[in-house]
Amino acid sequence: MSKNIYFASDFHLGTPNYAESRSREERIVKWLNFIEPNCGELFLMGDIFDFWFEYEKVIPKGFIRLQGKLASMADSGIKIYFFKGNHDMWVRNYFTEEIGMQIISDEMVMERGGKKFYLHHGDGLGPGDKKYKFLRKIFRSPLCQWLFARLHPNLGIGIATGWSKSSRAASNPEEVFFGVNHEWLAIYSKEILQKEHFDFFIYGHRHLPLDLDLGNGSRYINTGEWLKYSSYAVFDGSNLTLEYFK
Repeated sequence: MSKNIYFASDFHLGTPNYAESRSREERIVKWLNFIEPNCGELFLMGDIFDFWFEYEKVIPKGFIRLQGKLASMADSGIKIYFFKGNHDMWVRNYFTEEIGMQIISDEMVMERGGKKFYLHHGDGLGPGDKKYKFLRKIFRSPLCQWLFARLHPNLGIGIATGWSKSSRAASNPEEVFFGVNHEWLAIYSKEILQKEHFDFFIYGHRHLPLDLDLGNGSRYINTGEWLKYSSYAVFDGSNLTLEYFK
């Protein structure tokens, strides 16, 4: 590896209002400018947008500064991966065709610098939350997306904006650490470790920056979010660190 790998998630652009979202977008673009000279790969780990739906000829307006910056980075040869989150699971082919990003629907397993990585947004994993897991299957179904696409964009995106206002990101509650034995993504990672070793498990979704020792040389990293923490992870080929952009 000659350049670093960066991981970030949960920008939640679009919430809680235009002014705050726009300010956050500008901070994210500044961060991308900061990391670009040393960036070989960029992993956007889900919930980049608080809502996203691609009609055949229409996408949600806004976020053009982020899209332009990502397009410029991709054009320069930086590989960018976009993970579907629970807020932007209705991403289709627009970002691949227009920017060149690779879309990841669920988990991604990879090896870099002799280290094995398990990557996932984090939603629907681990024990409990059966209601969301059921709804996730419905929302991800082609039928559900086909039905939503029948709505006029003004109505469909209007409904989605209403959902956004009641989301966890909009209220931005104080997240509490449950302890390594009670964090559901740590529990899920330990279950995987019983079958296969990974050096790093990297997730978003949790909204709390975490770097936890899972034992036997394995770590769980949560990239946090950008409403409060502006946190991200970076791998330099040897070490993985959780950092904050000021």
